[in-house]
Amino acid sequence: QVQLVESGGGLVQAGDSLRLSCAASGRTFGSMGMAWFRQAPGKEREFVAAITWSGSTTWYTNSVKGRFTISRDNAKSTVYLQMNSLKPEDTAVYYCALDPNGAIGWVASEYDYWGQGTQVTVSS
Repeated sequence: QVQLVESGGGLVQAGDSLRLSCAASGRTFGSMGMAWFRQAPGKEREFVAAITWSGSTTWYTNSVKGRFTISRDNAKSTVYLQMNSLKPEDTAVYYCALDPNGAIGWVASEYDYWGQGTQVTVSS
């Protein structure tokens, strides 16, 4: 089993930055694909970013490209999401997800493990 715990959310103003963290425990972390999704009130959960086990490949949804950066530290079993130039439309609960097969994708159903989520609120 794998447990994921997100942290780092909060209330910020437009233009500010936040760094989300997701700490994994349980199974070996290094071989797993990791991603961040988000869900705003009344909307479906959407893909934000993903990173392969080596960190050599990263994917982003178009709306966050150039503003968000996903990274990971396998020694700490942690994946990060650095969010800069935040906008009110980034307001959502952010979830960390893990694929134990090492793959990454845009679809939520591809990921087997999820964290509890952390709230990010960006005021205008």
